[in-house]
Amino acid sequence: MESKALEILKMAILMEKRGKAFYEKTAEQTDSPEAKKIFLTMAEEEKEHVEYLSKQFSYYIKEKHFAKPDTSADISDEISGEIINSEIVKQISAASFEAAAISAAMDFETRAVEVYSKRAAEADDPNEKEMYAWLAEWERGHHKILHDLNEALKESIWYDNQFWPF
Repeated sequence: MESKALEILKMAILMEKRGKAFYEKTAEQTDSPEAKKIFLTMAEEEKEHVEYLSKQFSYYIKEKHFAKPDTSADISDEISGEIINSEIVKQISAASFEAAAISAAMDFETRAVEVYSKRAAEADDPNEKEMYAWLAEWERGHHKILHDLNEALKESIWYDNQFWPF
């Protein structure tokens, strides 16, 4: 029977590949240059996660334990300020295809945070624990970017449609 560690690694790689495919397809289908930039950035980050997890998978197969994770990649939310600007809010309607994709992507990122956080808590291998905790934090950053953008879009539609009760 396959170990829980391998099972989770396979699931994580598949989850990241699906996220990458989703972001690439959404970028391809949008007419908004700003939205395209966001979705391509997210696809690139998911690609990095696939590569990262794939290296761990190969190492685990050979060594039967996890390699010390390289957690040096910057996962700060500086990207959020670059992404959420007035231009993107102008280009995307809160009820558009892009907004629906943002909402779906938030669900994707929430699921990744849950899976990685749970595995970080359960793992006995300290390297596995560190890796999943780090990945969970990175996915939280993705979720925050998408959440902040979603909130900006909601505010925009409220103002544009004068939904205020006063």
